[in-house]
Amino acid sequence: MTSDEAWLVVGLGNPGPTYAGHRHNIGYLVADELAVRLGGKFKSHKASRCDVVEGRLRMGGPRVILGRPRSYMNETGGPVKALATFYKVAPDHLIVIHDELDIPFDTMRVKLGGGDNGHNGLKSIRGSLGTGDFYRVRVGIGRPPGRQDVADFVLSNYTAAERKVLPFQVDTAADAVESLVTDGLERTQQRFNS
Repeated sequence: MTSDEAWLVVGLGNPGPTYAGHRHNIGYLVADELAVRLGGKFKSHKASRCDVVEGRLRMGGPRVILGRPRSYMNETGGPVKALATFYKVAPDHLIVIHDELDIPFDTMRVKLGGGDNGHNGLKSIRGSLGTGDFYRVRVGIGRPPGRQDVADFVLSNYTAAERKVLPFQVDTAADAVESLVTDGLERTQQRFNS
């Protein structure tokens, strides 16, 4: 991969302090960590409803545009498409970071393409882009306990025990994004698909 190819990395979540600690906002948390690694702060983007940081994850590495949509999860597609259009980034250079119910907490998977699996953010992005052929960093949150409603579960805060592990999970997911950008899918999957 050449250093002039830009990558668009989008962390999914819901905006505002009410949602900040929710499981559904893991994409925002990973994006925050990546912003620190890029050495920048999120700024409002004029052509989309997103906050953006631009930079390189390492000297001479590919340019990275890091985005956090300011829309609610089910309306994420429009802002992501606007960013991709503005920066001229094709879906094969888009990485979406999101929560995943079907993966246990504190594990993750990286993949290219696939369905939305009931995830409203992915569904919105697929609808807006007209394709699901983009990279996903799927951060496990596990299934709700007992008979708890899925919507209530994803829109609830992590438990005290989970919050102790969460920084490590965020750090690992950020490492996976860096690996995707610099080393490609196969090597990233070998390292991170636990």
